[in-house]
Amino acid sequence: MKERAQRLALFAAIEGGSSFWSREIAEKGVPAVFDRIKANAYDSIKHAALVEKVRNFESSPAFQSIEKAKAHFITPEDSQWPLRLDELECPPIGLIIKGNVDILSNPSLAIVGTRNPTPYGTRIAGDFAAGFVDREWDIVSGGAYGVDSAAHRGALVAEGRTIAVIASGIDLQYPSGNSRLFEEICENGAIVTEVMPGVPALPHRFLTRNRLIAALSQATLVVEAAFRSGSLRTARDAAELMRPVMAIPGPINSPSSEGCHRLIGERAAELVTSVADAIELISAL
Repeated sequence: MKERAQRLALFAAIEGGSSFWSREIAEKGVPAVFDRIKANAYDSIKHAALVEKVRNFESSPAFQSIEKAKAHFITPEDSQWPLRLDELECPPIGLIIKGNVDILSNPSLAIVGTRNPTPYGTRIAGDFAAGFVDREWDIVSGGAYGVDSAAHRGALVAEGRTIAVIASGIDLQYPSGNSRLFEEICENGAIVTEVMPGVPALPHRFLTRNRLIAALSQATLVVEAAFRSGSLRTARDAAELMRPVMAIPGPINSPSSEGCHRLIGERAAELVTSVADAIELISAL
């Protein structure tokens, strides 16, 4: 089996965000890790399911499932691979991309926030997305309802490019209610995932997905987020990568802004109130 197929086998078998497997692949290389798993050289009880997946992997149907979804599998060996991902403690084994595979290394801003924004949050997300597009930046978000959708649409209305990093297989494109939005994103932008076609968007996959949003972007903006929002995880991931983190303030009595105020209060994010503020902050770092 060729190394690209071996990498796809590991991609299909190993959940994203595993520090152990990231280290193994970095230290030993894909062929060695693939062979060791097949030979059951790791903890046989802990990794029994993984061994079975790798042993039963068939490369042709796997590649065909990606092609059927009109997508591409890219790896760190490909020219389209975004080097920013290599700064992660647990970089992805590969990525499946639908749309424009050549934009992942462009200047980009992550815009994240609540799935239930106020009209204020929806407007701000769209305005900031459009403002950054006007300055030739791409917009990265998670394809979810709420702030994510507003950011993607803001970029599209401004005739820019946007990248949706999803937690499901490329064929499922969760949430399904955003199917039309996903189609529009793919016209000039891209949908990205680190799981195989057919894999559902389970809760833990949103957390591992968030690190990709942060890593693909040169900076992260949190628009509206509750006190314990998953968007705060994206902000922490960006901070760990030493990338600028910004937050939009809201009314002091708004639950939708408690997470933003928390980040600002903990000095985990810089307060910004305009696109010009954000650009100046990013340029200064």
